[in-house]
Amino acid sequence: MRYQISGKQIDIGEALQTHVKAEFGELVEKYQQRPTEAVVIFSRDAHTLVCEATLHLSTGMTAAARAQAGEIYAAFESCREKLDKQLRRYKRRLKDHHRERPNPVEYAEASYNILASDQDEVPDEPESLQPMIIAEMETRIPSFSAGEAVMQMELAHAPVLVFRNERHGGLNVVYRRDDGNIGWIDPQ
Repeated sequence: MRYQISGKQIDIGEALQTHVKAEFGELVEKYQQRPTEAVVIFSRDAHTLVCEATLHLSTGMTAAARAQAGEIYAAFESCREKLDKQLRRYKRRLKDHHRERPNPVEYAEASYNILASDQDEVPDEPESLQPMIIAEMETRIPSFSAGEAVMQMELAHAPVLVFRNERHGGLNVVYRRDDGNIGWIDPQ
């Protein structure tokens, strides 16, 4: 497993890095998952320390958590507990579905653009109908079943997830609705 442990505006010592690697090793071994990468970022938010962790699994699932505490080790432990809870739920759902994925999730490449918002400025007549692009990046679109896509969206606490439907190969979208339910867009 590849670890990326860093700090924003704070120094991360060797002891903390060793602790993070040991705890993640135990966490992954407990649920018998095959992780590919763990990203842990420590930062300061006013008087508290923040730990943000993302764990990428070979099945394509991503578990992410964020926690705050007065001390850096306490912030990490709280974040690790949240990841533990997510992995436990993920494993339980996999058992409930009685389906094991024989191959890793396939990904397709896609472009990802961030557009400028003009909420403050409302001109009478727009100069151009083309939006201003702030950033252009590449992203990966996973191939999932609809159930796996909903599970991934909930694990990542994301409001929306675009995925390639394994059943027919078309692009689909799942999203959290304002009423708390999950919406699924499956164009014909």
